[in-house]
Amino acid sequence: MKDNNEKRAKFVKLAEGRVQAALMAIRKIGNLANRRSYEFDDADVKKMMKALRDALNDTERKFDPAGSPGAKTFKL
Repeated sequence: MKDNNEKRAKFVKLAEGRVQAALMAIRKIGNLANRRSYEFDDADVKKMMKALRDALNDTERKFDPAGSPGAKTFKL
């Protein structure tokens, strides 16, 4: 039992930190929407959003016992 409690505590600690970091990174991506500072087109935005959705879907699959991991690299 102690081992399970330690694993749970470790999971909670790491999950909270990593999810918080991911949320902050997503907010920073949102800052790129400032057209006064950056130039981009709809195709760029669609590629970014697709990459984020794909990464989230891959992460969800990893938590599914039948899921399989796969790393991808984002490029515009």
